[in-house]
Amino acid sequence: MASGSASTETPAAVSVSSTLMPTDKPTPAAAIGNLPIPPPSSLPPEFQYRTSPDGKTIVLGIEGSANKIGVGVLQYDPRSETYETLSNPRKTYISPAGMGFLPRETAWHHQNHVVALVRTALCEAFPNADAAHTHLSGICFTKGPGMGAPLRSCAIAARTLSLMWSLPLVGVNHCVGHIEMGRVACHSPNPVVLYVSGGNTQVIAYSDQRYRIFGETIDIAIGNCLDRFARVIGLSNDPSPGYNIEQLAKDCSGETLVELPYVVKGMDVSFSGILTYVEAEAKKLLTGGDVTKADLCYSLQETLFAMLVEITERAMAHTGQNQVLIVGGVGCNKRLQAMMGDMVRERGGTLCAMDGRYCIDNGAMIAQAGIFALQFGQQTKLKDSWCTQRYRTDAVKTIWREGVQWHHT
Repeated sequence: MASGSASTETPAAVSVSSTLMPTDKPTPAAAIGNLPIPPPSSLPPEFQYRTSPDGKTIVLGIEGSANKIGVGVLQYDPRSETYETLSNPRKTYISPAGMGFLPRETAWHHQNHVVALVRTALCEAFPNADAAHTHLSGICFTKGPGMGAPLRSCAIAARTLSLMWSLPLVGVNHCVGHIEMGRVACHSPNPVVLYVSGGNTQVIAYSDQRYRIFGETIDIAIGNCLDRFARVIGLSNDPSPGYNIEQLAKDCSGETLVELPYVVKGMDVSFSGILTYVEAEAKKLLTGGDVTKADLCYSLQETLFAMLVEITERAMAHTGQNQVLIVGGVGCNKRLQAMMGDMVRERGGTLCAMDGRYCIDNGAMIAQAGIFALQFGQQTKLKDSWCTQRYRTDAVKTIWREGVQWHHT
């Protein structure tokens, strides 16, 4: 997956043994195993779309379901049969220390930055073009899930561009966007997916044109658990609470492991009770000087990540897959990648792990899922371009993938 210009937030790539990292080169369509792409002229008239003067399909994607707003431009070149990210800038709303980000303030942030980000994305993608929008084939936006006000702000921007430039709209499921970006970036045709973020925790495997949820959190997401604990011990929200927990955990020698509840229920996990327990223990243990903040961060990470590794391995065994793809903002965590890598390597498989360019919410991932939908005849009518805070991963029919079913092993 090439990126014509660096994102405004681009951590260095991580290195984990037996791990496939995202590529910076154009990705061959054959590497991800989708169905053959039909020519635009072969689609029903109402689903046909225009291509650029040189025959490329290029879309603009807008993501703003949480505290990050990103705009990505992505192209498919039929001559080389490759997908490539041309630009992917984003901005993050950082709330004051000790506070989470609220829907209203987050929406204001997105409204203040979306126009500049669209201009930046187009300028980076088409540096020498006078009318960059004439190269576009469609506008993609996050339909859900996410926070209502930020989602609505970005959807309004997408509708406006669609009407201004006479381009089709494509509403995208946020979770599916993460998965498709990961598959393309890591050349991973059919992995077991661990999706971990501030709002979602799911173990997913593909079957019969849907991403099936094998296990998930039954209460709060893992990212929400980490963020709230960071506020309890006074960590900054800059660049993110989870990242600061990860860095502080590295200061722990590993000799002090605070025993925390371990809650795996079949294929599901629970984090709310662990958070309640560790919040109470933190106040008691830190006051008494028995442990450090680093010890608590280390203990929390080890416990939560072990739970995720367990249910992911069970999904691998059930589906017979030997590859795991980690997506979502928490997927950047190198300790999670290392623990998952150890498990996958013991099973003779490979781990697909990504860095902050693609794990963290970004516009290119919405463009990636959106271009797949557009190419296979899926568009969103203006009257249907509403947003929803609840939009299940398995509610999307991925018509760009073959209707193959897995068999229990």
